Amino acid sequence: MIEDVLRECAAPVLGALARRTGDFAAAEDAVQEALLAAARHWPAEGVPDNPRGWLLRAAHRKLIDQARGDEARRRREETAARLSVPARVGDHDDTLTVLFLCCHPALSPASAIALTLRAVGGLTTAEIAAAFGVPEATMGQRISRAKQKIKDSGRPFGRPSAARVPSVLHVLYLLFNEGYATSAGPALHRVELSAEAIRLARLVHRLLPEDGEAAGLLALMLLTDARRPARSDAGGDLIPLDEQDRTKWDRDLIAQGTALIDAAVRRGAVGEYQLQAAIAALHDRAPTAAETDWRQIHALYELLERMTGNPVVALNRVVAAAMVDGPRAGLKLLDELGDRAAAGHRRDAVRAHLLERAGETGAAVEAYRAAAAATTSLPERRYLTMRAARLT
Repeated sequence: MIEDVLRECAAPVLGALARRTGDFAAAEDAVQEALLAAARHWPAEGVPDNPRGWLLRAAHRKLIDQARGDEARRRREETAARLSVPARVGDHDDTLTVLFLCCHPALSPASAIALTLRAVGGLTTAEIAAAFGVPEATMGQRISRAKQKIKDSGRPFGRPSAARVPSVLHVLYLLFNEGYATSAGPALHRVELSAEAIRLARLVHRLLPEDGEAAGLLALMLLTDARRPARSDAGGDLIPLDEQDRTKWDRDLIAQGTALIDAAVRRGAVGEYQLQAAIAALHDRAPTAAETDWRQIHALYELLERMTGNPVVALNRVVAAAMVDGPRAGLKLLDELGDRAAAGHRRDAVRAHLLERAGETGAAVEAYRAAAAATTSLPERRYLTMRAARLT
């Protein structure tokens, strides 16, 4: 499809043009215009033999026109002079360069995600706004501010820095999580976001094949997304992990994910994404919920918590401890952790589940209701409300 060709070509063309000019914002605008021109002409004329070259030439012309027509003519003419030698898409793939720039340290995670979806994912501003439930104008301003921050940083547009890899992986991790378990609104999933995160994680892994954490993140995404078909019923309501029909899990994704994580951990040092992927693999390998190796999962969560200090990880360790030693042991650990465990609706939901398992029905109902009132996800609210109603 023409849309797929445009999406694959957009980031490499942007990278080549931005490296030539040193102006990411101007290059990104020119590439967007070139993409629109291609969308108009290619359906009638056919996809050219060299679509990247076509787009690069079109964007290159747009940049020159833009540079010559700006009020600050002298400065822009200098840019136009630099453009006198046409840029070329080289043998290397500039997509990673663009991705690293989108994950600039000057940007907030929300801005980095939005800019990544626009510049690397090829989504329009309207599509990104719809995905995050904000007006198009608001998202447009967020993207514009992000590009201006990169420009104001004064850092040259260069090759990807190894120091930026953790930021890139973090942005992709957040993007996937928002797609797989949408934080607000009526949808349980935003498949387009999780799918784009997986596509970009595959790209990063292909370009950085020796990076264990890049492999671990991709494995985590695949092993988690494999369970998505069983995560909701026909009405879109949430089905918890222990009640899912495991025959609906995507075995091909599970095979890919387990192969990735097995290879990654054999390389040596293990990072947080590899640990999370190892936990996901243990869940996916269990034929039934009852056969899950909770002792090993608990041990991995202990290691992950020491490594990251993440409150959500601490809360997950509570669940694993309860599966190993019983619900009262989990409740005791939850109280001992205090603020070190994630607060909000997730904490209330875990407490409610453990209280239900411990036979404290009244307290469980109160905790389920508190969790339902606190969440901004409508499917989660329905699920928690139904759990409370079932006990009354």
